[in-house]
Amino acid sequence: MGLTKTEIFTDEQNRLSTLLKALAHPARIAILQRIMTFNTCVCGDLVGELGLAQATISQHLKELKNAGIIQGTIEGVSVCYCINPVTWKLLEKQVGAFLKSYKGEANCC
Repeated sequence: MGLTKTEIFTDEQNRLSTLLKALAHPARIAILQRIMTFNTCVCGDLVGELGLAQATISQHLKELKNAGIIQGTIEGVSVCYCINPVTWKLLEKQVGAFLKSYKGEANCC
């Protein structure tokens, strides 16, 4: 989809697409699972646990942060990340509504 075509979709469709795009990588899912397990996370901890390079982890954290899924606070030389509860609730609501909109017709195809 071209960048100029986003205006033909609703704000909700564009927002959900942005959030799902940010989630659409197994490393980002692993990062989020780690953050949720321990409620906070320091970037250096992820490098040892996930086996990815620091630069790779930082790039994935940046994507998640840009989408608003996580938020970070600076603590000395480290950045501590946590789930952004406002965006998480929005994601939960929008994905839930999207998935529930399918009626499950048995003879549709």
